[in-house]
Amino acid sequence: MRPAHRVTGHFGEWLQGRLGSEGPVVLVTLPCETLGASISLVRANGRRPDLPTLLSPSVVDAFLQALGAEPPRADIEAIADARPGAGAGMSTAMLLALARAMGIGASPEALANACLEAEGAVDPLMMDRPETLLWASREARAVRSMPQPPAFAVVGGFLGHPIQTVPDDSRFADISDLVPNWIAAAEAGDRMELARIATVSAERTTAMRGPAEDRTASLAQDLEAFGWCRAHTGSARGLLFEPGKVPAEAENRLRAEGYADVLRFATKGAA
Repeated sequence: MRPAHRVTGHFGEWLQGRLGSEGPVVLVTLPCETLGASISLVRANGRRPDLPTLLSPSVVDAFLQALGAEPPRADIEAIADARPGAGAGMSTAMLLALARAMGIGASPEALANACLEAEGAVDPLMMDRPETLLWASREARAVRSMPQPPAFAVVGGFLGHPIQTVPDDSRFADISDLVPNWIAAAEAGDRMELARIATVSAERTTAMRGPAEDRTASLAQDLEAFGWCRAHTGSARGLLFEPGKVPAEAENRLRAEGYADVLRFATKGAA
């Protein structure tokens, strides 16, 4: 089997919004090791190398140019576990996997800036423990460090059509009030409060951006989840449970409500 270079994605965000009414768009990502993107480089046998449809040539060129790298003289084979626009970080993950496949030894900061140059927005997947950063996705920088939240069990899926991130779209709710509450709850290891805060962030985005028919809140209540999360741009939706306390019927309930590619995964918790 040909070696593949894989980078894990995320499943929406714990929080996302403006840091003040005029502040930057910031987020706390929700990593998901179940989802990711893999890249392999394959000899082009003398012909012009091919790019997979998952990767835009202009995006790849801008990314590599920002890193001072030449395009690979090989076909690029890409596999993504979710569609771009699902809110699972696939575009960032594919670019990072390409850098790994090419042996580009850039720093996380350089990779973040190259992703930003290529796409105008970037998830913090190149960072160690990305869920411990308040990340300005349109600026490729950490605004501040955040405490590691405790582990959760997440059952989720994808609702509706993919929604691509638009870099100059700043139509997000102000979450500056949620950030200090998140910090305090994470330091206390309070799952119930963390899930409540994630739910508030999700609800604010749904109220502002839709979709109006989103049933995730009702499902969370029906299944006695602590709360729910979403991709603030994208179709990912998840229910948040205490580890080991997911109802047996949870996945089937999501499928019955029209959620696609339903999955269950565990987040990393504080040591």
